[in-house]
Amino acid sequence: MTEAPREKFNFDTVFAPDGNVLSATPRPRRTFTAEEVEQVRRTANAEGDRLAMASIDARQAAALEAIAQACRQALPRLAEVAHEHRVGSAELALACARGIAGAALDRFPQAPVQAALTALAREIEAAPRLILTASAELAEGLQDALEETAQAVGYPGAIQVRAADGMGPGAFSLDFGDGSASFDPAAAAERVSQALHAALAAEGLHAEPLIPGAAADSDISSPES
Repeated sequence: MTEAPREKFNFDTVFAPDGNVLSATPRPRRTFTAEEVEQVRRTANAEGDRLAMASIDARQAAALEAIAQACRQALPRLAEVAHEHRVGSAELALACARGIAGAALDRFPQAPVQAALTALAREIEAAPRLILTASAELAEGLQDALEETAQAVGYPGAIQVRAADGMGPGAFSLDFGDGSASFDPAAAAERVSQALHAALAAEGLHAEPLIPGAAADSDISSPES
């Protein structure tokens, strides 16, 4: 068994043969003045405050990074939810518009024809005759209303109303020789629906920023501590 080396013994104070001190190990102080104690206390408090603040800053930075990471993971799904909400809102708006338009046509079935005649006043002023074709339900009683509208817009020609099968509710066509116009509420509603869905599909998940004033695809990063 190997014996552990023994430490060399040293004296705290070494004297010369004549009694003079050759070397002496400084002894730790046992007493301090009140001013020295206060200074040590202040230094210790300052160091403790510094360490505490450094720990708080580190925890704050870690918490902000965790929040940023959670936001980065949540934003894509949030964009999907926002897009689904837009699509749902558009569908609801279309359904409401169809309901309102349908009720308006039921209440005022002749209004679209009269509005068309008014809008085409400049185009038809030189036409000697207008031929309006509509469903039997719409054509009934339309002659008097059109003549009244023609008189109001200053059209002097003749107006003929013809009933035709296969035309949807509220649909009509207007032939004035040099041109023609037609209106089909169902087809118009379908075109609006297709245009709206095409716009939503083109927009996709790249709509307006989810956070006002911020880019939708901006990165979220934590501040430096």
